[in-house]
Amino acid sequence: MEILVTINDWLWNPLVVLALGLGLTLTVLTRGVQFRLLPDMLRQIRAGKSGGKDATEGISPFQALALTLSSRVGVGNIAGVATAIAAGGPGALFWMGVMALLGSALAFVESTVAQIYKRKIDGRFWGGIPYYIERGLGLKWLAVVAAVTTIALYAVLAPGVQANNITAAIDTATGVSPWISGVALTAVFAFVVFGGRKRVVGVADILVPVMAAGYILAAVVVLAVHATEIPGAVALILGSAFGVDSVFGGIVGAAVAWGVRRAMFSNVAGVGEGTYGSAAADVSHPVKQGLVQAFSIYIDTLFVCMATGLMIVVTGNYNVVTEDGQQLADNLPGVEAGAAYTQAAVSSVAPGVGPVFVAVAITLFAFTTLVAFYYISETALTYLSRTGVRGGWVLALRLVMIAVTMYASVQSADLIWAIGDVGYASLAWVNMLCLLFLAKPALRALRDYDTQRKAGLDPTFDPEKAGIPGADYWIGDDAPARR
Repeated sequence: MEILVTINDWLWNPLVVLALGLGLTLTVLTRGVQFRLLPDMLRQIRAGKSGGKDATEGISPFQALALTLSSRVGVGNIAGVATAIAAGGPGALFWMGVMALLGSALAFVESTVAQIYKRKIDGRFWGGIPYYIERGLGLKWLAVVAAVTTIALYAVLAPGVQANNITAAIDTATGVSPWISGVALTAVFAFVVFGGRKRVVGVADILVPVMAAGYILAAVVVLAVHATEIPGAVALILGSAFGVDSVFGGIVGAAVAWGVRRAMFSNVAGVGEGTYGSAAADVSHPVKQGLVQAFSIYIDTLFVCMATGLMIVVTGNYNVVTEDGQQLADNLPGVEAGAAYTQAAVSSVAPGVGPVFVAVAITLFAFTTLVAFYYISETALTYLSRTGVRGGWVLALRLVMIAVTMYASVQSADLIWAIGDVGYASLAWVNMLCLLFLAKPALRALRDYDTQRKAGLDPTFDPEKAGIPGADYWIGDDAPARR
């Protein structure tokens, strides 16, 4: 366990600086695309497929949003926020918000690039990190490394965090053994992944909007009951974030580090997770899906994560322990950081109901994340197989993920979180370093989009006019600009 903690420090400490710096740079280069094109974001979410509603290839922008949100909105939004507060104090919430605003530009660029370099295989759209590394950078070997890293993360390392938190939340709320809930979870997960891609998209399309809306509504109720404490909580968060609070002012570094770290774990901006669902969308211009994915960061972090964090801080249901073991806050003696903080916060308004409600929420959040992880792993596997997904490898992938889900359901939470953190940081390093060189085609696509919008047109993408080589799908006979 100590080795994993050390590895995570090596990976994450410089990664926090890279993420903030790259997010700020892309915000400047795109002229604040995540702010100035907010109306377009909302418009594109409601748009249909570029090929019409009867088009068989690709999915709609909203379906792509739901699919990526199903991976983004997960354990990180409930348990992850709690761990950020426990390690970095209330000020970590502020830095989570900063990372969301800057990370939205990261999500825009990586998702736009994923659309630019997507491919059509067996009548379906496929794309993501390995696809744009090969086509955009011409580095096939690095694309293979990225694909293998993606599969390792989303099929082996990351699913455990979701499964473990589901069984732990159910255990806290009902006393049901993790072995029992783990078997039930594994069985339902197997049913979904063996149902194929349509079932994967269908599950995300239905559950994501419902679970997000219900959770935020519950948070609003809790905050309304504690309305008089909100100004003090906001002052505490800001004071802790900038080092002026008398109790938490000395851990500003931890607030920044854990705020950014858990924001990235939750919204995965810059990690590349959203690029796989983004590439599957059928749109007439890559920037359209980039805008949709930029907005998904707001939903994940500014809405869901902030709702969780405010509930915890306003109700005072949290502990804070520094890296050297100093106890700065002990409001929940003996309670481990995680979903239990949120369960206690909701219980302050609805005693006895809070643990069950949060257990249901975290089960829905984490389960749809598991489903999205399978889709991402299958997409990376499709890249490695080159000519389409091969049945034998798909079966192996499904069996591995099912086994990992069961194994992690009954393991130590600290171990599972540490393993997941190593995986996320590893893929983030690969993706962000590549984005340093792939920002140029995204910026050219954005310039092309802005030009067409100013001319009163509904933008369609022609890579030759935009000066972007390697975008093979967009110059084919069935590309939107040639229909």
